[in-house]
Amino acid sequence: MSRRVLLLAGAFAPAFLGTLSAQVRPVTRAEAVAVAVAQGPRVALARSDAAAAMASVSRARQWENPSFAFDYTKDAPRQHYSLGIPLPFPSRGARIDIANLGLTSATQRLAYEREAVAYDADTTYTGALVAAARARLSARAARDADSLLTLATLRRDAGDASDLEVEVVRVSAGQLANAAAADSLDAANALVSVQALMGLATQRATITLADTLDLPPPAELPGTGTILLIAAAESEARAAELGVSVERRWLFTQPALVVGFETDDPGGYEHQLLPTIGFSFPLPLFNQNGAGKQTAVAARDRANASLALARIELTAMRARAEREFVVARERVARSMRLAESAERVVSLSILAYREGATTLPLVLEAQRTSRETLFQVVDDIARVRNTAGLIRLLSLTATPGPP
Repeated sequence: MSRRVLLLAGAFAPAFLGTLSAQVRPVTRAEAVAVAVAQGPRVALARSDAAAAMASVSRARQWENPSFAFDYTKDAPRQHYSLGIPLPFPSRGARIDIANLGLTSATQRLAYEREAVAYDADTTYTGALVAAARARLSARAARDADSLLTLATLRRDAGDASDLEVEVVRVSAGQLANAAAADSLDAANALVSVQALMGLATQRATITLADTLDLPPPAELPGTGTILLIAAAESEARAAELGVSVERRWLFTQPALVVGFETDDPGGYEHQLLPTIGFSFPLPLFNQNGAGKQTAVAARDRANASLALARIELTAMRARAEREFVVARERVARSMRLAESAERVVSLSILAYREGATTLPLVLEAQRTSRETLFQVVDDIARVRNTAGLIRLLSLTATPGPP
């Protein structure tokens, strides 16, 4: 390959090459995942939802404040003092149960969001490893093309090859140089994506990938409990059902116990205190809580529909991921064997071309096949890792017990 082609290929990736000398520290997969979970905005939103659910439980458990009233009349006794104490009717316990179910659902969704963010960070790290591996393979392919161009030039000078063969190799080498530059740029962008997940500056790459792209360990068997997201949807459905029963009994809203005393009776008891006691019942004259019941029924129907949808979608997603995982593992084993064979074909074809026993198109085809096979190995390993992580995410089960 000529110096002009090499300079042209390197001009498209100065940022990536420059960062190699500006590395700060290597980052492992586990570290990237931990930082992303600790600083992820999705986890923060789920954590705030859980905090709001905890506040709802506290609000359901608290007792309403009493109300104080003072009246003055010209009739004796003139002064009236009363204290209205709200009564927990129709069911304080049901409202506490609804709040507890909401807290359970929010806690389960928080646990799922943590694992989902960890999965996203893991796949992003894997994507960066894939991009780096493809960049290395592309750079090696460009170097091999440069060597083949040198060999074709020597054969032409010796009278064993034509100018057409040299130009064909030159064009192929230039295309591979462009591909190497594009892949190196993709590797730099993927590295910056990992930094963004970790909350680091993204102006330039300041980390390196400490882990390698390898197959994941054997997956653990999924738990026997209820799937985490389904458990959260079930809690919401039970809370909505309780909400309907509460609203149906909420006809008189909230009654109150009224206690107090009267005084200032000039013609009778003068300034003695006369105790009073009574009850306050809001009368359902203008409405019978129809809107509240309709809202509760709509919320219950929506919660039940969401539960049914979650069961269907999660079951389908996990089944699809399990099928993809099996196929991906088979492809990895097959692609690795093919890659070894393709590498031997390239070596033999170059040797045969050097000795004049084969033609240039056969060498170029062997190199292309080997390059695509190696790329396929990298992609298949990444697919195995990602599908294994997805199966684990979709198989998370709810932990029994209080939140």
